[in-house]
Amino acid sequence: MSVIQALVIAVLQGATELFPVSSLGHAVILPHLLGWTVNQKAPDFLPFLVVLHLGTATALLLYFWRDWWGFAKAVFGHGDGDAVRRERKIFWLICAATVPAAVIGFTLEHKLRGFFGAPQLAAVFLIVNGFILFVGEKIKHAGRKSLDEVGVVAALVIGACQALALIPGISRSGAAMVGGVMAGLTHKEAARFSFLLATPIIAGAGVLEVPKLLHAHGAIAYNGGMVALAGVAAGVTAYASTAALMHYFKKNEIEALKPFAYYCWAVGLASLLLMG
Repeated sequence: MSVIQALVIAVLQGATELFPVSSLGHAVILPHLLGWTVNQKAPDFLPFLVVLHLGTATALLLYFWRDWWGFAKAVFGHGDGDAVRRERKIFWLICAATVPAAVIGFTLEHKLRGFFGAPQLAAVFLIVNGFILFVGEKIKHAGRKSLDEVGVVAALVIGACQALALIPGISRSGAAMVGGVMAGLTHKEAARFSFLLATPIIAGAGVLEVPKLLHAHGAIAYNGGMVALAGVAAGVTAYASTAALMHYFKKNEIEALKPFAYYCWAVGLASLLLMG
């Protein structure tokens, strides 16, 4: 993989990780469409993608630092009583939602690795992702809850939904947002919860996968300098994407997920035609 190829994938990952359009699906499809000789089944390709995700996680941590600082203070009981209770509840909801995704991911990740080298399958699941977004928007709960008003069961369901992103083409943020709006959250609160959930999930994946990249057997396909540069590029792009999406969901509460569904259908179908 060349530096240019790594940077293109990094920017694409940073832009699509937060948008509900599956960054992993794009990372699997794009090299094939461009004719790049990238071995996506190589043992160090997934860890390379995880480094990009770590850049995204850092961007999210910087964007939502006030939330995380509020959670830290609430856990130790610092602050106004009502604020402490509210922030502490949201923190425990994040913890609860992280559990099913972590368990499912740890259990099924190795079984689903074969999908990472199957661009046609990723394109099909990108189309499926469009239907998830479209149907989720149609059957969403009529309520307009804030994040501290949902319960633990809803958080667990949202956490289980985001585990669908183990399949390239299915968006983690999209599945979590759909779970959120179906639980009664506003689009903005569903997006916020999805982005807050991304940090522990991505960090956990990094803890598992980065050592594999650093200690890969034989010739290492991706040198450390290139990986670091790609991670920074992904992080900068992700920060801009987060800001844009939070503004979008603040301004658009009706049918907000449908444009992303249309995008997934168009890109999925176009990819299948080009690969066919």
